[in-house]
Amino acid sequence: MSKTGLKNTVITIVRAAIGWHFLYEGLSKLVMENWTAQSYLANATGFLSGFYHWLASGESLVQVVDFMNVYGLILIGLALFLGIFIRLVSAGGILLMLLYYFAYPPFGTSLFGSMEGHFYIVNRNFIEAFVLLWFVLSSHTGYGIFQLIKRKREDGREESDKSVAVNSRREALKNLATIPILGAMGWGAFRHVGKEVDVMSGATIQLNFSSLDELKGELPTGKIGPHKISRLVAGGNLVGGWAHSRDLRYVSSLFKAYNTERKVYETLMLAEKAGINTINIGFATNALMARYKRATGSKIKVISQVAPDMKNKDYFVNIDKAIDYGVDIVQIQGNQVDWLVRDNQIDVVEKMLDHIRKQGYTAGLASHTVDALIACDDYGIVPDYFMKAMHHDNYWSAHPRENRVPFEVDGEKHLDHNKFHDNCFCLFPDRTAEFVERATVPVMGFKVLAAGAIEPKDGFNWAFKNGADFICVGMFDFQVVEDVNTTIDVLNNLQGRTREWYG
Repeated sequence: MSKTGLKNTVITIVRAAIGWHFLYEGLSKLVMENWTAQSYLANATGFLSGFYHWLASGESLVQVVDFMNVYGLILIGLALFLGIFIRLVSAGGILLMLLYYFAYPPFGTSLFGSMEGHFYIVNRNFIEAFVLLWFVLSSHTGYGIFQLIKRKREDGREESDKSVAVNSRREALKNLATIPILGAMGWGAFRHVGKEVDVMSGATIQLNFSSLDELKGELPTGKIGPHKISRLVAGGNLVGGWAHSRDLRYVSSLFKAYNTERKVYETLMLAEKAGINTINIGFATNALMARYKRATGSKIKVISQVAPDMKNKDYFVNIDKAIDYGVDIVQIQGNQVDWLVRDNQIDVVEKMLDHIRKQGYTAGLASHTVDALIACDDYGIVPDYFMKAMHHDNYWSAHPRENRVPFEVDGEKHLDHNKFHDNCFCLFPDRTAEFVERATVPVMGFKVLAAGAIEPKDGFNWAFKNGADFICVGMFDFQVVEDVNTTIDVLNNLQGRTREWYG
């Protein structure tokens, strides 16, 4: 094969590959049930975000965008693959690539990456746009079916009509030979489509918007410090894989397998659409949340739990790291408070809270054992809010009250069913209710379902009735709307609460 022939073959392969990418993206959206670019547009970031948000603002406008997106991808991809109107469709492809590029630009708010990986300025959309620009500017016309026209030789001499016809027929046959390849690839795509589709450039994040139609109203909110917080706060344990599944050892792995980063993004986007505007996370989840907020432009408030580095006596290192991640509220983690109080190091709690406030952040204090919060209160420590495990113990796996001891929620699991075995986090419900009743700052209840042992309606009602101003609940995507509706129902019909609402 001559150098010219090899060059043309390579160019044709590149063109067909890009064409296939466009075609597959378009067909994926066409066959995907209820696909829409609305969430992609509504969460766009960067200096052109206002334009994308406007495109997402009306149902009719979104329908037009969806139609042009799907069929534009299909037509451009098919034409590139077959070598038809290459310059024209390449220009259209550049326009689409630039629209995708500037929706989530890999600079500024997206500097540290996206769901595709880590990029700065140059990403896949950028590269494909430049390759298509080459097709617009170059003399390459491919093996086009409709290119049965007179050509000129490279040396400027005009070919005879007979030579033109022969060469054109050869090029047409070469191009027609790609049709079986297209058919084979199409069959494979048909079997695969919908399983894993490009996220960012193709705008294929799927939210169960139909479930949002089932919402019973607007989720009530309150305030913690200067922050407006939804009464239902998303918990981070299901994201991090902390299942508290007693002796079902496979459950944590199952959680992690289901909650891929893509699934976490989908769940958070759905939660925000349903009215949940805050998430409370373990420190290890900070990096994921920072990526999510950069990639989607989310305004969700992040409460980060922090622990002191007792080995190096550096009480503030994780506070500063959490702030660097861009969190909104900093909270001393529950087990850490329990252990510091138990080990007569309550002064560390005070120092950490002071440091959080000196940085200008709202400071929270969490605990499983109510004894820890009572001790902090007696010491004169008053946080901006308490976070307390709040659930009743009327469920089968709760170990007997007479066997419970303070500070036993420490990760150790006993084989004796009559002792703590990762099953009861509010050890003394009555004492907890008494403490919350006299608290003069907002209280956020967590573990309100005892890690799945209590029905949501029952657990939510108990926590709110006994003084919680907010509840923190871990939930999968398919539970979001149900939990929001349950919260609305419970709050609308709440009876027996005597504590005033704080926040």
